[in-house]
This record gives sequence, C-alpha cells and structure tokens, in this order.
Amino acid sequence: MSSRVCPAPSSKVLRLRASAFLVGAALLASPLTPALAQSASAMSSRADAAVAHEDTIDQRISSLHAELKITPAEESDWQAVATTMRDNAAAMDKLASDKAASATTMTAVEDLQTYQQFAQAHVEHLKKLTAAFETLYKAMPAEQKKIADEVFERSHHDDDRGRG
Repeated sequence: MSSRVCPAPSSKVLRLRASAFLVGAALLASPLTPALAQSASAMSSRADAAVAHEDTIDQRISSLHAELKITPAEESDWQAVATTMRDNAAAMDKLASDKAASATTMTAVEDLQTYQQFAQAHVEHLKKLTAAFETLYKAMPAEQKKIADEVFERSHHDDDRGRG
C-alpha cells in the first residue's frame, strides 16, 4: 500500500482560495491540504505554504481595498471584512493542517468526513463574510456599489476560467 503525497498548493490555488472567501465561489470539492509527507522537508513546505497563504490573504485584502475604493469613512466596516477573511483563512488552514497530520492513517470514510467538515466550514465562513460585507456594502454610495458588483462579477468569471 502506498501513502498519498500531495504537493503544497501553488500560488494560483492560494489566490483562488482567498478570492473564494470573498466572492462566495464554491471551492468545496477542491483539495485543501498542503504537503502530506511526514519528513522534515515536508513540514517546512507546509510552514512555507502557510506563510505564503497568509501573504496571499493580505495581498487579496489590500487589492480589494483598492479595487473597491474604500474611503476613510468606510474603514471600520472594511476592517470587519478583512478580519473575517483572515479568521476564515486561519480556520481553513487549521482544518488542512489537521487533515495533513492524519492523512496517512485516514480511512476512505474518514477522508470523506473531513471533506464534509471543509464544506461545512466554507458555508459557515461564507455566512460570516456575507454579514460583514453586507454592512460595508449598505454604507457604500450607488457608484461604489456598482464598482463592488463589477469586482465580484469579474472575480467569479476569473475563478470559473481557472477551473478545469
């Protein structure tokens, strides 16, 4: 019996995950685990991937801040969105780390149960993010809402092209 080994996610996958938290794309079926090997180099790869993921989340937050043209008056509402994005990403990273730690001993049923946990976490995180973003969105003037709508539409389109 051979053990399963998955490479660390690419920067494109990490960007797509970060984007998914904000645009609500359903990445429920995509693999979310970083390197599964138990060697020291694999542990280092997971640590590097976690740092890269954190950088990617912060880059996405900065990018969205600029794209959405967040004003100083909206900054506190924006910070709630950014905090939710970071918290959601950290929770997903923990799930991925937990899965990676037990991947070599996991049965097929346990593997499916783990993906169920990922799916449930995505739904819960999306609810939190939607609530935080809705507060910000309601405070935006009509012109800025139009920009937000376009940013989200473009993100959905980019995510759809990245699959397959």
